[in-house]
Amino acid sequence: MSQIARIAEIVLPVFGVIALGYFAAWSKLLSERAGEGLNDYVFLIAIPVMIVKTLLGAGLPEGSPWGYWLSYFIGVAIVWSLAQLIAWKLYARPGREAVIVGFSSSQSNVVLIGIPLVLTAYGEAGAVPLFLLIAVHLPLMMTAAMVMIESSETGVTREALMKLLRNLALNPLLIAFAIGAAGRLSGMTLGSGAFRQFVDLIAASSVPCALFAMGMALRKYGIFGDVKLSSFVVASKLLLLPLAVWLLAKYIFVLSPVWTGVAVIFASMPVGINSYLLAARYKTGVATVAGAVTLSTALSLFTVSFWLFVLGIG
Repeated sequence: MSQIARIAEIVLPVFGVIALGYFAAWSKLLSERAGEGLNDYVFLIAIPVMIVKTLLGAGLPEGSPWGYWLSYFIGVAIVWSLAQLIAWKLYARPGREAVIVGFSSSQSNVVLIGIPLVLTAYGEAGAVPLFLLIAVHLPLMMTAAMVMIESSETGVTREALMKLLRNLALNPLLIAFAIGAAGRLSGMTLGSGAFRQFVDLIAASSVPCALFAMGMALRKYGIFGDVKLSSFVVASKLLLLPLAVWLLAKYIFVLSPVWTGVAVIFASMPVGINSYLLAARYKTGVATVAGAVTLSTALSLFTVSFWLFVLGIG
């Protein structure tokens, strides 16, 4: 089988399920409430169960993952800083909106698209590096974004920091990672029998449900609110960030092919929905981010295929 055919086998089913979810929302076959319920199931139940299952069953890496984390987050820092500066200086956007633009240019849609793509491309070998990155991605990115937004005009307040810490502590993905890590350290296993089958069923539902929910969510975001700046965010996210991570992982920190591949695929994901939620929370840059989420998801079909080709998948 050729490399292009192998990439098509990985990418097309993933985006096919997203397209089906979009069609279900567009045709009103399913209501918006159905999409919200499915999204809650994915975030609150299915993905956390998958994380716990993976951490209890997968082999953990030998040595420190610091080079892996640094490869990704140095790339994030470069792209975030550049995008924020350009939004502020060239697009004349105020401080809070510039932060949102920088955050969106480096925030990946990991759960809904990243997990299915990485596991399809690398299988169990990609599970541990994937979830090691997920474990620090959300708290680090959200903490940095909210601190910068809060401090851009009024300074950081104790109330804002406490609310942020509370939200992170109650995040189901981080709770699942803590449970899985604690279970791993204590020697816990899932064993076999009815309980293992129950966990396997829930975990197996996470990927298709996440993709379908993503498709339904895209229907309401639109694309034409602020096309010029949205396009800049998309270019930064889909092209510049994976390029920076690839160069760092391959040539500076010299990671293994699988760990390099997971980091690059992670970086090549479309703009994360958390960017939209953050923009809506602070009522700034909403049109820009909504357009970027939709446009980047559509274009990522091609850019992800390109990066899979570069990584030699196939």
